[in-house]
Amino acid sequence: MTEVFGGFSPAFYQGYNQIYPLDKGYSRRKILYNLYHILNHFNLFGGSYGSQANQMIQQILRSSV
Repeated sequence: MTEVFGGFSPAFYQGYNQIYPLDKGYSRRKILYNLYHILNHFNLFGGSYGSQANQMIQQILRSSV
């Protein structure tokens, strides 16, 4: 979720990855992981979160083919 709303510094992610290396395929899975939070925000606040969720769903569908 740290990458959904602005993220942390590159140093944070480098340090994290040194201690807990990310599994292969993380970059593809993170869209699905983050979709939950975007859908939750759409439910709570509406607005542009809906179009952001749609874009993420399209990315997931394109990458699964």
